[in-house]
Amino acid sequence: MSSTKIQLRWQPLPRVPARNHRMINSVVFGVPIKSHHRVSDVHSRTNGPSFGRFGRFGGKFVPETLMSPLRDLEEELDFVLSDHEFQAEFTTALRDYVGRETPLYFAERLTEHYRNKCRTTGDGPEIYLKREDLGHSGSHKMNNALAQAMIARRLGCSRVVAATGAGQHGVATAAACAKLSLECTVFMGTTDIEKQSSNVLSMKLLGAQVSSLEGTFQDASSEAIRNWVENLQTTYYLSGTVVGPHLSPVMVREFQSVIGKETRKQAKRLWGGKPDVLVAFVGSGSNALGLFHEFVGDEDVRLVGVEAAGLGLDSGKHSATLAVGDVGVYHGSIELLVPHICLIGRRLEYTGVGPEISFLKETGRVEFYTATDKEAIQDWRGIIPALEASHALAFLDKLVPILHDGAKVIVNCSGRGDKDIDTLIKRGSPSSLSRVTKMSHYS
Repeated sequence: MSSTKIQLRWQPLPRVPARNHRMINSVVFGVPIKSHHRVSDVHSRTNGPSFGRFGRFGGKFVPETLMSPLRDLEEELDFVLSDHEFQAEFTTALRDYVGRETPLYFAERLTEHYRNKCRTTGDGPEIYLKREDLGHSGSHKMNNALAQAMIARRLGCSRVVAATGAGQHGVATAAACAKLSLECTVFMGTTDIEKQSSNVLSMKLLGAQVSSLEGTFQDASSEAIRNWVENLQTTYYLSGTVVGPHLSPVMVREFQSVIGKETRKQAKRLWGGKPDVLVAFVGSGSNALGLFHEFVGDEDVRLVGVEAAGLGLDSGKHSATLAVGDVGVYHGSIELLVPHICLIGRRLEYTGVGPEISFLKETGRVEFYTATDKEAIQDWRGIIPALEASHALAFLDKLVPILHDGAKVIVNCSGRGDKDIDTLIKRGSPSSLSRVTKMSHYS
């Protein structure tokens, strides 16, 4: 599929080149696949992406013990997506509990800032923010957590386990479980617990047990899955992003697609058409797919993903998986992986990008670029977005100058940034926080 083209001013940005990705050592739940004696690669009833395959990406590489619960989950998802009673309950909860629809906000002063910075004539593009940070629990994670908690209840599970890094998925899961009277355990690495103390407190206040372990978000994910495997009769594993074995990536994307569906309706209402450009940060992919999925078939809409380049792609300290990663099997599916870690925004350290995002990169439908730590911190706008979303906002410095006057640009503000203030202070960045105040007029 060819990349979307819209009218540009000056020259288009250089694309991240397509690569013939090599296959690196594969891992299933922390165990090298070559040494795992019961691993199934399940080719579903069709080869279509709705059954877990996106080109060469996706699939189901799991121990045999998980095949039955994953099949049960697939059948349940097929049912609830067409069940009017479930959909009515979910829609009501999104409206009354989560606070949807979230605003599509015209950032008038940010638009004016770039008009003054980049233009000598003309009005420049118009910049809008999809305010997922205003939903209950402060991020887009609540959309998916609530839906899956409802499914867990339908499956007869009394307990939910999850893993979190930055804590946003953990808080959303804890809130959803509190609403539905489900026991909740959230696994989290000790380093992340220290850095995200406010989110840890929120989880505990919501009644969740926060189980700490040495390591990172990847280790917490593996431990949560192991705990699930040991308690399959009573426990539901609530995946927070579009990675893992089928059906997790498809399910999470389906529940996050409400972001793009609202965006289409709101754009039609505000200016009578579609956006020209959609911009989203890409960690492992849930907020980006939530925005992009509705518009993948609209080739006149340009889709732009922004990864965390850390200290730079040449530094070895980044998480720009789509820029320099390789293909491998991790946590049950084929996806792009990178063995590096970004220094800010703890949720940015996951080494994989989901299969559908990997596929959209390989086909060229979505463009992918990067923003460094320094760029993300400099672009902490007055709304104080999460550091994840700050990478997408930072890329406007490079994107806006090449767009035509009147282009409608929507940036997904996937979460609020109060969780990240301590990180900036500990990095010795009072000037960055001072800049937030000075830049508050941008939004």
